[in-house]
Amino acid sequence: MVLVGGAFQTKESWGRVEAEFLAHADVFTVDLPGWGRADVLPEDHGVEFLADALHHMLDEAGLDAVNLVGGSYGTAITYTFAQRHPDRVHRMALVGTMTSIPDHAEAAIRRAMELMRAERTEDFAETVLDLLFNPRTIDSVVLGSRLRQGMRRRLHRLHPEEGAQALANTTRLLVHKKLDTTITPTMPVLVATGEHDHFTTPDLCREVAATCADSWFTTIADADHMVPFERSAEIVDLITRFFTDQPLTGLSYCPDAEHISQELLP
Repeated sequence: MVLVGGAFQTKESWGRVEAEFLAHADVFTVDLPGWGRADVLPEDHGVEFLADALHHMLDEAGLDAVNLVGGSYGTAITYTFAQRHPDRVHRMALVGTMTSIPDHAEAAIRRAMELMRAERTEDFAETVLDLLFNPRTIDSVVLGSRLRQGMRRRLHRLHPEEGAQALANTTRLLVHKKLDTTITPTMPVLVATGEHDHFTTPDLCREVAATCADSWFTTIADADHMVPFERSAEIVDLITRFFTDQPLTGLSYCPDAEHISQELLP
């Protein structure tokens, strides 16, 4: 199982999620160019470059076909990887994704970048937090307030190199802001997010699921965009079930699991 994380996340950030997955599979986490200890990656390098970098990493590690998990920013990379190298992917799970950045999110992203460049750390942090955590439902999310506080500390302590990476990676999102969906991923795909996610909303996630030949879509109850950390046991159970071809229906934490086939779509 290969885990590809999102913004402000390194290969060490999966924590409990990685530990729980290890009970079921070998786990490979990555820092792609522009993440972790890597150099800043100029924004003119799109997700295709990052997908091919992941391909190179798997070759170097001697990994043939794998199960892919992408979280948030990482979903664009894993989706593109699955398009470019379908023979290397058994199954794929995308957690918090979208085909393109909606206007409300783009405005918040651009505002956050302006605040970071102006070194207005407090305002920058709050803008990012309001994007990743739905302020209206924070009390309904498992560990919501606690995770928001932890993320606030993380944003306040960004090393200058991390800040430069974040600016380049975020600019990349805006330059290459639409996912290429002209090539249909053919392997089984699971798309999920928290029911309260107002960044990569359930509707946006289902839209991505509908671009795949054989996919499942569901929302996780009492969770937001940070669902892998809010409900780690549940997301691990869901993805493990999917990768091992177990039923996804009738689960208390995601009662709305829906199988989507392109043959059934209008």
